[in-house]
Amino acid sequence: MTVWTLHLLNARHGLTRVLPDIRATARETVALVSGHADLPPFDLVVRAQPPGAGDRDLPGGPPQPGLIEIALNPDRFDPAQMQRQLIRAMHHLIRAEGPGYGRSLGEALVSEGLAGHFVALLSGGTVDPRATTAPPSGLARRAMNEWSRLDHDHAHWFLGKGDLRRWAGFGLAQRLVAEHLRGQPGGDAEPLAMLPADAFRAALRRLVAAEAAPGPDPERADREPAEDGPEDGPEDAGTDDGAAAAPPAPDDASSPPAGS
Repeated sequence: MTVWTLHLLNARHGLTRVLPDIRATARETVALVSGHADLPPFDLVVRAQPPGAGDRDLPGGPPQPGLIEIALNPDRFDPAQMQRQLIRAMHHLIRAEGPGYGRSLGEALVSEGLAGHFVALLSGGTVDPRATTAPPSGLARRAMNEWSRLDHDHAHWFLGKGDLRRWAGFGLAQRLVAEHLRGQPGGDAEPLAMLPADAFRAALRRLVAAEAAPGPDPERADREPAEDGPEDGPEDAGTDDGAAAAPPAPDDASSPPAGS
């Protein structure tokens, strides 16, 4: 049986009108997650989100073992969104009992990617909206180069502080885990949660290689004649002036660097 305590920071009554929904969603999520993995003892702290606050205004650091803190907007309370948020946080609790969330960029990407996979697994395939963010071109290579950095800025990579779009790190993390799991579908939640981050480096190298591979040249396709078409046009359609068609330009196999 999971031991947990709910702390509602409601001295100013910011959460009063949604308190029953918060309690019900928390209980349901604990039961749901406990059916797939063993949850360690934890405290759940819920507070009202400050007016006008967004992701960039909330603490942007790694989670703490045994502690979940979430901020809710009572005016736009959504039980499904709260449940996804709790599932992600509870996966961090589970991973904290093994390799931990981690201090390096690579460890953070793996922890967030595994948590996103866990959300989809327990939500019937519904992916956390943060994880659907398309990472900009070159971000996978940048992550590979900075994989072991302990001084990475969590808010920069995951919350849109600086030159990266908001949630770009979550999008890359989701693709990293998906690439690792390609060819080995299924997988129990707890063994996945205990995998060390370095087990995913090969998957990141494949993402980098795929990003650098040349794609089809749409201009060349437009210049190529159709296979099936009329052999001869009308006599007054034009005359052959003898000009040779310009050869197609070679494919550009380079990828643009990351940046905005």
